[in-house]
Parts: sequence; C-alpha cells; structure tokens
Amino acid sequence: MEPDPLSVILVKSDSKGDRLLFRYPYANDLRTESGHQKRRKNPYALVVTEDLLQSPPPQTSNISKGRLTGFSDEVLSTLFAVKPELCERKFELKVNDVRFVGHPTLMPSVHGGKRDNSSVILINIVFALRATASHSIVKCYYDLSKRLGVALRHEEKRCGYVSQENRIMVTAHDEVASRPEEDRDRGSHLDDTECPFELIVQRSALARKLRSVYEDLSTTGLVQIRINNWIEVSFCLPQKVHQCHCRGIVLEPESIKRYLEFEERCLQSLKPYHGLLLLVEPSELLETLSPDSSPALVRLVQIYSPIKSLQTLAADADLTLRQVFQLTGHLVYWAKATVIFPLCENNVYVVSPDAPTGINSPLVERFSESFPGLNLLQVMSDFSLPTPLGQKKNPLHHPQQQSQLVKVVVWLLQHKMLLQLHTYVYFMPTARGPPLRNQAGSSSGGGGGSFRGTPDESDLSSTVSDEGIGSLVPDLLAPVVDQPPFAELTDDERAAVLRCPAAANPEDLRLLARLCRAGYLRGEHHLEEIMYQENLRRSTLLQLLDKFRDVLVTCDTEDPDIAVFHTHTDSPGIC
Repeated sequence: MEPDPLSVILVKSDSKGDRLLFRYPYANDLRTESGHQKRRKNPYALVVTEDLLQSPPPQTSNISKGRLTGFSDEVLSTLFAVKPELCERKFELKVNDVRFVGHPTLMPSVHGGKRDNSSVILINIVFALRATASHSIVKCYYDLSKRLGVALRHEEKRCGYVSQENRIMVTAHDEVASRPEEDRDRGSHLDDTECPFELIVQRSALARKLRSVYEDLSTTGLVQIRINNWIEVSFCLPQKVHQCHCRGIVLEPESIKRYLEFEERCLQSLKPYHGLLLLVEPSELLETLSPDSSPALVRLVQIYSPIKSLQTLAADADLTLRQVFQLTGHLVYWAKATVIFPLCENNVYVVSPDAPTGINSPLVERFSESFPGLNLLQVMSDFSLPTPLGQKKNPLHHPQQQSQLVKVVVWLLQHKMLLQLHTYVYFMPTARGPPLRNQAGSSSGGGGGSFRGTPDESDLSSTVSDEGIGSLVPDLLAPVVDQPPFAELTDDERAAVLRCPAAANPEDLRLLARLCRAGYLRGEHHLEEIMYQENLRRSTLLQLLDKFRDVLVTCDTEDPDIAVFHTHTDSPGIC
C-alpha cells in the first residue's frame, strides 16, 4: 500500500564519523546479503558487449515484499549523514523506485551532566517510501521525522539520552563485528544475536520505539509513543487511518481539512444541527488521551450522545459552538469520530452502496459478538430500501428492545454500512425546470426534465391566454402574488402556482414565497437545514409539500457535507 513505510532508518554523524545505527525491518536484508556472499561469480564468464549495447539493462528495484532491499548499511549512512548546513531542513532523496524522507537534526552532546558544545551529534531519522507516494504522504512522513528529531533533541539537552542510546547501538555493532568471521558465518542461522540490529532491539529503548513507530504506521497509521518516558510524540497518518475505517478509499489530508479544520472557511462546513458519532467507545477514547489533553475535549466525550446535535453538545458541555467545531475537527482528523445527523425517528437510512454483503464478511462475526441472536445480513435487509427509523420501532416492544435498535443503527453507522438520506425540494411549476432567476435573468438551480405531477404546460398556456393571469388572482392573494418571487415568474408559472388548491390560503402562499425567496427550493438545502434556519417544524414543511405537490418536486439523497467520508462516488437519489 502506498501510505505504508518500507523501512525506518536511524543514522548518526559526529566527530567519530558516520554510521547507520539502526534500521527496521532488517530480516530481508540479512538474507539477501548472505545469499550474495554464498553465490560466487564465475571468473571465466565473458561479458558480450554487443548485448549490452542492443538491450538496455533491466530496471533495478529496491522493494521486495513491501520492504527495502539492496542497500548496504555503509551506503545508507553515506547518503543520510548530510553536512551541517543541510540540517534542520527537509531531506528527500529518490533512488530507483524508493523515496527517502527525513529531517536531519543537530543536537549538542552532554558529558557528565554538562553540555559540550564542541561535540555535536547529527541525527537523521529517515523513512523509506515508494517513489510513487503522493506529495501529501511525503509531507506527513517529513512531519513525523521532524517531531521525532525535536523530541530527541530535547531529551539530549535534558539528560544526554541520545548520546547514551548512541553508545549502546555502537557497542552492539562493534561486538558483532569483532567476532571471528568463521563463527559469524557458522552461527548466522542459529543465533539471532549474530545480527547487530537484533542486539540493538534488546538493549536500546530508542530502537524499540522506532520499531513501534514502523509497526504502528503499517497497521493503524496512529503513532503514540513517549520518548525516554518523558516526551510524548503523537502522529496521525490520515491516508492510512481513514483507509482502515473507509475500506479502500485514500483520503488526503487536504480533503479532510477542507471539511473540518481550524480556518474559518473550513468550519463553515459544519452546521449546528449536525451530530457527532464516535467510532470508538467513549471510555476507550478517554483512556488514550494524554494527561495534559484539553479539559474541553474530556467534557465533550463525557456528555457525548449520538442523539444530540453539536449545538446541544456545546450547551451541555458548557462550551462555545466554535470550540465544539474545533474539537470535532480533531476527532474526525484522528479517525475517532465522524459527522452525522443526530439520530431521531424521522431519519431515513439505506444500505451503503459499498457495504460488504458477503456471508463470509468478517463484520458478520463481529456483529454477532456485539449483538447475540441477531444476524447482520438480516438486519441490513431491513434497510435495503430507504426506511425511516421510526418504522422500525414497535410500540409493543420492551424499552430495552427499542434501545437495542438504536445501538444496532449506531454500530452500522460506525462501520459505514448505512447512509442517511435527506429530502431536497425543487420548485418546478412547469416542465422547463426551476423558474427562479438571478439578477442577470438567467435560470438558477438544478436542471430541467419532466417530473411526475408537473402541470401540463399546454393547458396552462391556453388558460392564461383565454382568461389572463389576473382572473386567477383573488383580491386577497394579490398582495402576495404581486411581490417577489412570484412577481418575477412568467404567466405560465404563476398560473401553475395559483391552480394549486392550497394557493387559496394566504398563509400557505406566503410561506411558499418566503422559502422561494430565501433560495431553499432549489434542491440545495434539505428539510433539516430548512427547519433549523427558518425555525419551522417538520410537520409544517411536510404539509406545505403536500399542499403544493403540483409545483414542488422532492428528491432524497445524502448530505454532500457528510458524503466526503464515504467510499462511494454516486449518491443514491430517489425522486
């Protein structure tokens, strides 16, 4: 996989010279080097010059089974032990199909508890990646290398930690190198201690930390270590973390930041009526938080509930709405939460297009462990068609059974197996499409097309031509029809609105005009947003849709602000 590292390498340079201290993994390299040593070249072999000129040499690959191969320790130490003037900068080097990324760091050595500025150690933690890795992945690994370098420099200044670990690793290398060659060849396959890196892992705490970093990046993409039991280093590789949760999709950090980050334009993607859904248990999340984590985050997690909106969470946690937005952005970026609409009976859910429906899916067994007696495929079949959550509730069931239904839906949402459909409304009095126009006079809103329930345009034209639009407007409705947006409609469009039976009620007509004027009937705002922005009840909106069903067309689809975290590209829509 592209986000996974091929290797992590630690190189030092000081007054005693350059040296590769540690690399992980190292098993492949040992087998490759030993194989080359056993394979002797034929001294009588001839090289045909004509063949070399006619056929180009095969391209060299330094990747074998997802690991770095083909580089000796001496070559790597020479490449990565850069000059002091190149330190504290981004280090990037491409060799064949491998790209090396690091951040060389200078740190003064400490002897006897005193800082020795005359002896300076250069430390470079380099990550080997595939050369095809995207710019955002390279940037993330550079950031991790820089964080590790800063932490090591702090510990070197505080207690000489790097110097101590340096001596441990160099001693292990010297012990293995000082053994007779015959003993090393004879015991190379019998004793793991013949490998210097194996000895280093056993003796060096820093080597074990680097090994942990590599394994965490390869499995989860989350790194949480404590250097020398003092400095905490936390890192998130978004391309890996969200790939684990979204199964097959690689989300770039820029797309996540565009949705939820600290800039003002990014925070606008969140709405107060949105909700928060934790992807882990609240108790588990609290255990992973560092002791110096934000108290606001702790309070938010403690009062969390999937049925609460962000606005309600802010009030219950005694936080500002902006603070809740920022904390939500942190949780989403670290793949600890996602954004949903708060659970309620009116929510309409359907099976996600990319949900695993195979009987051998590992989620089937995981679901049975969480909900004994229930079958995942049977539960998913209940949402094969868009279904309101309220229809799944049985008033005869025990409250505990109803609570279990909510837990099942939460579990399905956490595993991206359900998506919620929202109702969007189009004002389409004629078959030509949405009539609302901007100041330039051009049509705005969605595209046209015939929809069931739209009035016949020819009948409207004949009615208007024979009787005139004035004959369809009662005196009581004249103040409403003569005002925008109805005043901007053509005669055919105004006639279509007035022919609706509900048009005889001035209050309903004013509400329709109010929603049209605000731009809510262009298919860009779902009912939940209209309810929040205009302080309307759902029943009021549903009644309006029913009364003006001849000129209003509805479409059920997912919220585009939330769809960024789903793997599918085409949202199911039902008109």
